[in-house]
Amino acid sequence: MNKTEFIDAVAGEAKASKAATTQIVNAAIAVITKALKKGNAVQITGFGTFDVAKRAARMGRNPATGKEIKIAASKAPRFKAGKVLKDSVK
Repeated sequence: MNKTEFIDAVAGEAKASKAATTQIVNAAIAVITKALKKGNAVQITGFGTFDVAKRAARMGRNPATGKEIKIAASKAPRFKAGKVLKDSVK
């Protein structure tokens, strides 16, 4: 399901217009993104938690040459599903 299909499905469930639903979905994504940029987690009870995973700098290996390379420290967004969501997928 892509974003357009998601918006259509939410609009149908909420019996709302697609335009209003699009604004709400975009606003929700923006709020989550801003919170993650600040280093905060977003927890939606029953659904899951969005947070930032910190990866330490480490040594890696170039698979083509076998030469060791330095991999810089980085941050990546992460989602952990909540219990209700996990149980509904079983």
